[in-house]
Amino acid sequence: MLAATLFRQIIREGRLTLIDAQGQRFTFGQGDPAVTVRVTDRKTEFKIGAHPKLYLGEAYMDGRLVIEEGTLYDFLYICGRNVLRLENHPLWGVFERAGALLRPLLYYNPVGRARKNVAHHYDLSGELYDLFLDDDWQYSCAYFYDPQGETIEQAQQNKKRHIAAKLLLDRPGLEVLDIGSGWGGLGMYLAQEAGANVTGVTLSEEQIKKSRRRAKDAGLDEQVQFQLQDYRNLTGRYDRIVSVGMFEHVGTRHYHEFFQKIHDLLADDGVALLHSIGRMSPPGSTNAWLRKYIFPGGYTPALSETLGVIERRNLWVTDVEILRLHYAETIRRWYDRFQANRDRVRELYDERFCRMWEFYLIGCELSFREMGQMVFQMQLTRQQDAVPLTRDYITDWERAQMDGRQSAAAE
Repeated sequence: MLAATLFRQIIREGRLTLIDAQGQRFTFGQGDPAVTVRVTDRKTEFKIGAHPKLYLGEAYMDGRLVIEEGTLYDFLYICGRNVLRLENHPLWGVFERAGALLRPLLYYNPVGRARKNVAHHYDLSGELYDLFLDDDWQYSCAYFYDPQGETIEQAQQNKKRHIAAKLLLDRPGLEVLDIGSGWGGLGMYLAQEAGANVTGVTLSEEQIKKSRRRAKDAGLDEQVQFQLQDYRNLTGRYDRIVSVGMFEHVGTRHYHEFFQKIHDLLADDGVALLHSIGRMSPPGSTNAWLRKYIFPGGYTPALSETLGVIERRNLWVTDVEILRLHYAETIRRWYDRFQANRDRVRELYDERFCRMWEFYLIGCELSFREMGQMVFQMQLTRQQDAVPLTRDYITDWERAQMDGRQSAAAE
């Protein structure tokens, strides 16, 4: 049995029992957690053994991989703790080399394909996102001061404040561009808290409809404009540029294009802030299951390949911050809310969709806890003196905003 051979080679931490299609039991590893899974047919056994990073998730979605004892979280935790040994699997090198050869094609995102890829994920039912996101619909890494005591709403407010502080919003009326503006929450925050004039662009039709409606309802539709447009088609100059959770969809072949556009759109004394998922390891490839079912065209960049491009675009990197476990805590809260509303999600879609999103959310949480994923925030300028010499201005702005809110609440 190829799947049993695979798990025998890689499982050391945690105890996994595998029941094959004939009812035979194989146990691998030791310690906690302890999980028992059953594979329902021989074809699935072979596919999991040959290409686990694609077919484990697919088999779970289709009900051909069944959790008999323990939880899906425990099973994926065991896989995550032992995943590095997968590199020694005889077939794995073949898929990795194939992925390297196909990399230029897999992450090629011209305008038309980019819009299609965005629609695959972000044009799902708005009610789905309403069931698990915070009340501002922030679908990116939150920022936790106290992971045990803060709600997702508080942590997402912290994130917006932290990003705004790094943008150095030192006067009202600044022209701000938000590339990948989501459902509009960050743009509205920058307008409300700092008096900025915001232009947000996205390729998602569902996001643009909700963003415009929210801005109008808040009386900000003159101050915050949302456009259904690819950033590559933008012209003009902006005092500030921000991009949150969008760079992962750019594609490695387009990094030069992305940072050249940042350079061209940014005012001479302007400030840009890039917030992106990254990896602590060298450049690699996107998980095959995630690329097929969740984020087609998506890729998690390494700092080395990102900085190398920036160096050739005549931009200063004036600040870098690495957020490590913040996204794990964020996704854990999304998963809990998703599970609390699972019956409604099943009504919107079906059981297979629910299982797909369970696998997605748990797998992503564990990738930040166990598999080297992180988030980086990178501040960019055209001039080296565009921001103060020390980082004190970031903390000072955040504290002033928090003190102001506390005073207003006390009144």
